[in-house]
Amino acid sequence: MSKVLIIDDDSGVCRTLKVMVGQQGHEACTASTLAQGLEMIARESIDLVLLDVHLPDGNGLEKIPAIAQSPSRPEIIILTGQGDPDGADLAIRNGAWDYIEKSSSPKAMALRFLRVLEYRTHKNLLRRALPVDREGIIGVSEPLMQALAQLSQTMGSDAGVLITGETGTGKELFAQAVHRNSPRKDKNFVVVDCASLPKTLVESMLFGHVKGAFTGADTARDGLIMQADGGSLFLDEVGEMPLGLQKSFLRVLETHRFRPIGGKQEVASNFRIIASTNRDLDEMVAQGRFRKDLLYRLRAFHLKLPALHQRREDIAELALHHLQRLSAIYGEPAKEVSPDLLEVLSAYDWPGNVRELVNTIECVLAAARYDAALFACHLPPALRAHAARKRLVKPTATATPGTMPPAGGAFPLLQAVREAAIEKAEADYLSALMSSVQGSMHKACSLSGVSRSRLYELLKKHAIA
Repeated sequence: MSKVLIIDDDSGVCRTLKVMVGQQGHEACTASTLAQGLEMIARESIDLVLLDVHLPDGNGLEKIPAIAQSPSRPEIIILTGQGDPDGADLAIRNGAWDYIEKSSSPKAMALRFLRVLEYRTHKNLLRRALPVDREGIIGVSEPLMQALAQLSQTMGSDAGVLITGETGTGKELFAQAVHRNSPRKDKNFVVVDCASLPKTLVESMLFGHVKGAFTGADTARDGLIMQADGGSLFLDEVGEMPLGLQKSFLRVLETHRFRPIGGKQEVASNFRIIASTNRDLDEMVAQGRFRKDLLYRLRAFHLKLPALHQRREDIAELALHHLQRLSAIYGEPAKEVSPDLLEVLSAYDWPGNVRELVNTIECVLAAARYDAALFACHLPPALRAHAARKRLVKPTATATPGTMPPAGGAFPLLQAVREAAIEKAEADYLSALMSSVQGSMHKACSLSGVSRSRLYELLKKHAIA
């Protein structure tokens, strides 16, 4: 039996839905405000939330991310008295399962509820039965666990996987995990570095060649695509792939057949495609720099990796893991680690993400080569200066745009003032924009010059419906 929470300020709607859920053999509870609903979600295990849009204390669409990230990770269906295509679009993109009008027939509504709960049951059983092999993926933070949950959905499938995230967030590590958690784990994991494919040799590297195909081709050679037969082909930094090659590669993805250079017949390769990028491929499609049909092929599953500053509680564990690993590589005994070193590491924002952290750990080990313990003084000066500055800047010293601290008070950092001003200007602009177009996403994109996907991200960031 599943538990369903109905958040709606219409008592008649709550009664009707509660009866409907009960008739299907499930338990239902109700809340008349967002605050009451969020409190119940925080303390109880909820499987499905039926969420109204217009509530006395806010807009239901704006709370979808918070509900989706609550401890029980409930599925969400939006209920609305008036259907709005843009609202439905925003709801689904923010993580809702469905968007239903209250005027729908009871039979149709009950069928959609049951489908969600069946999926929920299946997903919970699958997670218990199929633990994820996360070798090398360190941390227990909420954003990382969400990424691992996304990874678990790729298990047992041959569909393409696109992994996105900033440079240094571990995209190749996750690609290897996708391969290890698939039925192809005992076959090859072949990497194609799209950013460094030489133009003169790209076709030979990918498709291979027969003997005598060109000067110097003394023997036949399999390309990377054939080497991935039975396994996984990983396109690293796929956003760097030239447009001309994108067209050729799309056909290979569709047919899994290709012709080696100089060959007379096509050959087949049964591979699974995994790709990664730190670029916004939707934006590149809009600019004509990436093929839309290729993006659809690559993005059957989409894994979004968090930046390191978004999983700050993992930094200490990551640092200790790599300290131990690098010490073993260098043949050095394990060193004691002082708390102040971990505090400085955890306070830093790591624009280069895990890759920058690992490089810093290597510097620490080099600086403390003849010392028995590691202290903050072994860190690069830039990190220690950042930590010192952060300790001295009090939270109240961050000024809002248009305000200055009182005479003799702590003066805010220029960067803090600038960022606050930009945030406020961005929020004001978006609020005015959506008001002027009466919520039409098509008009908003046209007026602002921002892609639809980017506009959704900004609206979500500033909680603008």
